[in-house]
Amino acid sequence: MRNIKTSLITKTVKKLAMEANVNIGTSFLDALRQAMKEETSALGKTVLEQIIDNDEIARREGEPMCQDTGMVVVFVELGYEVHVDGDLYDAINEGIRQAYDEGRLRKSITPDPIKRSNTGDNTPAVIHVRLVPGDKIKITLAPKGAGSENMSLVKMLIPSDGLEGIRKLLLHTIFEAGGKPCPPLIVGVGIGGNLEKSALIAKEALMREIDDVHPDPNIAALEKAWLDDINKLGVGPMGFGGKTTALAVKIATYPCHIASLPVAINIQCHASRHQSAVL
Repeated sequence: MRNIKTSLITKTVKKLAMEANVNIGTSFLDALRQAMKEETSALGKTVLEQIIDNDEIARREGEPMCQDTGMVVVFVELGYEVHVDGDLYDAINEGIRQAYDEGRLRKSITPDPIKRSNTGDNTPAVIHVRLVPGDKIKITLAPKGAGSENMSLVKMLIPSDGLEGIRKLLLHTIFEAGGKPCPPLIVGVGIGGNLEKSALIAKEALMREIDDVHPDPNIAALEKAWLDDINKLGVGPMGFGGKTTALAVKIATYPCHIASLPVAINIQCHASRHQSAVL
């Protein structure tokens, strides 16, 4: 049994939260640059250029790439052979508290969704813990802004709707969202499970690298086809028109009940922020 101190977890979460908000990542920047080369709309090309400039300034100056520094989502893969010497959730929230204070990041969390006050430190996070074999902890942290989250949805389709029903729902959702979720987007699609599981796997899908390829060739083909369909909608960068509405579609599936076809669409804006560390 390996003991991991909560102080190390707090320190790691703090570092991940600060880094995620200022560093979009090289592969994502490369995808934006490629999109700018291929964009046919002059205005769309200008918008992409401004997004790239913004992200480069954020990396260089250590400043947030977006004023909405998000509600922090944390995925923890906790090894069976790990003992944490305190409260894991408290340790994670303390790291976020320190990061959002020292990093001059906007505090956006309200403790009561009705009264709408502010916790003042951007906690609590939304924390998902999964037990896995081994003696390590993997922490993946993703600050998720409200603009894109507000355009996401879960829909309980029925089996006869099939792939075409999912495709129609996806395209309708992206088209109706327009410029509100700040495209170009990454689109996570969770298919299967039940109401809450479909939403969870859709968000987990957003944690994949932008340039990866799904190991199932059938799903990989769907991701490519649906990305092409989305980019034919003409929404374009920030909703100003063009061929770059999304940079990637990421699909995740899970077994489901014979009578249902749950589908979740989790939209991610162009500030696609996530960082991981293994302890």
